[in-house]
Amino acid sequence: MRAVEALFFDVFGTVVDWRTSITNEMKNFAGARGLDADWAALADHWRGLYQPAMEEVRAEGRGWVILDTLHGENLDKAWAAFDLPALDTADRKHLVAAWHRLDPWPDAVAGLTRLKAGYIIAPVSNGNIALITNMAKRAGLPWDVVLGAEVARAYKPMPEAYLNSAAAIGRAPEHCMMVAAHNDDLHAAKAQGLKTAFIPRPLEFGPGGGADVEPTGDWDVVAESFEALAEELEL
Repeated sequence: MRAVEALFFDVFGTVVDWRTSITNEMKNFAGARGLDADWAALADHWRGLYQPAMEEVRAEGRGWVILDTLHGENLDKAWAAFDLPALDTADRKHLVAAWHRLDPWPDAVAGLTRLKAGYIIAPVSNGNIALITNMAKRAGLPWDVVLGAEVARAYKPMPEAYLNSAAAIGRAPEHCMMVAAHNDDLHAAKAQGLKTAFIPRPLEFGPGGGADVEPTGDWDVVAESFEALAEELEL
């Protein structure tokens, strides 16, 4: 671990509680407009369109677009699936930007601040720069630099997402550690030579929602929180 100089963090699910945040955003939005639906189910449905939309870009059948664009297109599909009245432009923009306003898990800010004392810390996310920057500013996430999709011009788990992010800060992959609540992210990062840390977030998809709760690989560190990760890294 002494060779590690930078910690890369998955964001959605690992750093922030997207499901609760998006559900609450839609409840507040609907309450002011007299709309009714199962908002948690709608949040899940919206999120369920995330990987298929990115796969269209990964497979090169579609040119590069940022995640805000994909979130907007997926919102249109999810909204229609729940037979809700069509959104006007302003309301659609407001809901798409809800992904910029996600709340962190309780340990995230304090844990990241502690880890920042010993390492470069950066999000390596599929989120676009504006999304991640706005989220960080609102939530107090103390990133040193914002990396990820636009820097790499690739969506995880493509190799470029990890390799180009490491190159952007002038570090070899073996000097970087990917921190994530998702085993598939860590498998992909390890394949490119990065160190790995698994932080389970059992409530990411709600109670019994199918989050990764156990490591499925030989990860370098398994810790229950960012604070526990700091302990493992002797900070």
